[in-house]
Amino acid sequence: MRTLISLLVANAIAFSGSIYANENDVQKIADLKQQLEDITNELDDLNDRVDQNERHTALDRIELTGDFRTKAHSLHYRNVTWNPAIKVNFNDFGAKAMAGDFGMPNDPSSPLGKMMAADPNLAAAFQNGQLQGIMPYVLAPKTVQDIDNDIFYTTRLRLNLKAKVWDNVSFAGRLSMYKNWGDSTGVQVFDSWRSFTMDGTNSGNTSGDWLRVERAYFDWKNINGSPLYLSIGRRPSTYGPPTQYRENEKRGGTPSGHLVNFNFDGATLGYKLGELTGVDGQVVRICYGQGFESQWGNGEMFGDIVTKDTHLGGFNIDAINDGKNFLQFTLFGAKDVNDGFKGTMAFPTQLAGIFAPTMYQDMQKFSNFNFETRVQPSGVIGDMFLGGIGFAREEDNDLKWFISGGWTRAEGNGNAGMFGGMLSDAVFEAQLNADGSEIIMMAANAEDSDAKDGYGVYVGIQIPAPYGKVGFEYNYGSEYWTPFTQAQDDPIGSKLATRGHVGEAYYMFDINPRMFIKLAGLYYDYEYTGSGTPVGAPQDIDEVIAGTAYSMLPVVDTAFDINASLTVNF
Repeated sequence: MRTLISLLVANAIAFSGSIYANENDVQKIADLKQQLEDITNELDDLNDRVDQNERHTALDRIELTGDFRTKAHSLHYRNVTWNPAIKVNFNDFGAKAMAGDFGMPNDPSSPLGKMMAADPNLAAAFQNGQLQGIMPYVLAPKTVQDIDNDIFYTTRLRLNLKAKVWDNVSFAGRLSMYKNWGDSTGVQVFDSWRSFTMDGTNSGNTSGDWLRVERAYFDWKNINGSPLYLSIGRRPSTYGPPTQYRENEKRGGTPSGHLVNFNFDGATLGYKLGELTGVDGQVVRICYGQGFESQWGNGEMFGDIVTKDTHLGGFNIDAINDGKNFLQFTLFGAKDVNDGFKGTMAFPTQLAGIFAPTMYQDMQKFSNFNFETRVQPSGVIGDMFLGGIGFAREEDNDLKWFISGGWTRAEGNGNAGMFGGMLSDAVFEAQLNADGSEIIMMAANAEDSDAKDGYGVYVGIQIPAPYGKVGFEYNYGSEYWTPFTQAQDDPIGSKLATRGHVGEAYYMFDINPRMFIKLAGLYYDYEYTGSGTPVGAPQDIDEVIAGTAYSMLPVVDTAFDINASLTVNF
């Protein structure tokens, strides 16, 4: 390119010399030289732009975009109640005690004598014959308190990666960092299932100042010239419709966000049915994934495996997607659900006082220390199914509204771990520890294995307002409502997993087309415990507060989150 410019300039200068010789017109020569200088500058500029395009084509194979959000919350919890107990089969306990399996109750050195001495109320009930059938065994006195976290800051950074591999093959990925200010430990004290960071929820839990691969997959479109496409990798299974409205972004995930906001690895085989039916955006998808790996990297040795791989599968149909109307159907299933996932946590000192009294003696000397531990499930508890239908409409005046209905079904198999079975409490039986010196309670089975159905509704509206938009949302979940939305990044907990009521209102101020401020408030009114987990029987919150029902983990009656955020898209 530079050679071409040089030749043009040289010819122009030679031409200018002939004009000078023939016409001897000084003014014309000056004007012509100025024109030649302007042409040279324009050619240099054109050359720079051509070189930049060539470099972009050769080197910039990946398109990089992203968003940055900083957020300030004021979190308030009311009637936080801890009333721990386990359900014990005291008929089994009594039979073993009468048979002398635990030693004599009046022998202070026997396992039974030690247990009775440590719990006089239990000893009195045992001697009076009051321990019969399956009854609660209270582990600690009930406590009730309000908790206020007046200011809680978070930062979220998401980097989107896109690359065109071939005419009909592309790659997409997203790296995410989500942290609260002043903390990059990545491990929280285990006081709820929300604090148990695991593979499927890492993107929605504050976990430190490092980037995680939230999604990474390829799309192979128009296979052999057909409407068929294939996608494999870490799925775009978070922030699906209609949750994009409260995020002020385009549709972020494939499945219904009312049912699924959970990271998993798998594949999708899709067919653009609209090319046959003529209905805009009509797509049918068959999805498969794996939610848990039971053998590689677990804590079980020599093939002594009690857990199983959790396989996911289902259908997702965009029946209408014409830019104004959106109608979606979802049917999803999880086979061989275990009573938890692999993850890490800081073990609470309070639980050590109950379950590890020997260790607790040393832990009291280091009251500001928690030991970090890796946990995993103890067995398969059953299967789960989810289904839903959602409709959204965007009016010509920018008003947007949606309605979504969801159904979940849990089918237990009678197994249970420490925290319970499939939406059922565990029944514990007494046994001796390895050296026969202590009576320990071990989960034997689930209290019941009945199938349990739950339902949820989710509605919202977004209205144009001065400088932006205002929105109102409401969702409700029934007693057994159990969606896979635990990766939603609401600090109090996924609002769409709530067994009870949640109301949200927000105002979004558009600073410019790529930057906005959001002021919002969420109010949670829980009706049942265990929101967001299929493990354990949901308990009526009012009964837990009254002391007539029990929960191994603290429960919240009501809570509210007042927050303000600034988001920049780049």
